[in-house]
Amino acid sequence: MAMLRGKTAIITGSNSGIGLGVAEELARAGADVVLNSFTDRPEDHALAEAIAARHAVSARYIAADMSNGDDCRALVEKAGGCDILVNNAGIQFVAPVDEFPVEKWNQILAINLSSAFHTTAAALPGMKAKGWGRVVNIASAHGLTASPFKSAYIAAKHGVVGLSKTVALEVAGKGITCNAICPGYVLTPLVEAQIPDQMKVHNMDRETVIREVMLDRQPSRQFATVEQIGGTVVYLCSPAADQVTGTTISVDGGWTAM
Repeated sequence: MAMLRGKTAIITGSNSGIGLGVAEELARAGADVVLNSFTDRPEDHALAEAIAARHAVSARYIAADMSNGDDCRALVEKAGGCDILVNNAGIQFVAPVDEFPVEKWNQILAINLSSAFHTTAAALPGMKAKGWGRVVNIASAHGLTASPFKSAYIAAKHGVVGLSKTVALEVAGKGITCNAICPGYVLTPLVEAQIPDQMKVHNMDRETVIREVMLDRQPSRQFATVEQIGGTVVYLCSPAADQVTGTTISVDGGWTAM
């Protein structure tokens, strides 16, 4: 399938997990992709080379620190602009509000929310000039609901949802859409690494700890996959989604239906 042939996609925070899965699915659909993270290692560039080889597209890796607004905008400039922008970069920290470190609050807001503002602001002029563009923000079920001890993350993800709505209204009628995907728990390498520890803490086998502990709030009791998130991004870039804008798509096994 080459539906996105000739389109260039930038995916922030994409040297692992959801971002890498999204890049893979966009490349499978024919898009040229730009991977990103804050590191600049040979293995980062090797990821891009492997995607290029698998899907016969152009794939590059560009290092940029998503906590720095100038770096965010420079990423878009170095990529030569983009047709598809996927704002995925994010970090997490857990603590009560009255104990939450100020530096962690500032860092989470910068990476999880402000980076999307900066990259979008840098990408929109090029999209407007072409009369086509897709901005897809990876928010979270926590962009629609809340949990204790995650104040910065939840504030940022709610902000991403609001930013998505505002951008959609500003570019309506210009061939550009902006939406937020709200995943629940996704089986990424980071989550996979947590399973053995949870098994020990709760004295449960793998399947039980996944179903009863990790996915307690996810009614399907199944992880979403990075391929499913990537497929949702591809859908939002398809002609079928031309009139889907300013909204959220939950990929959360029913979490936010509760």
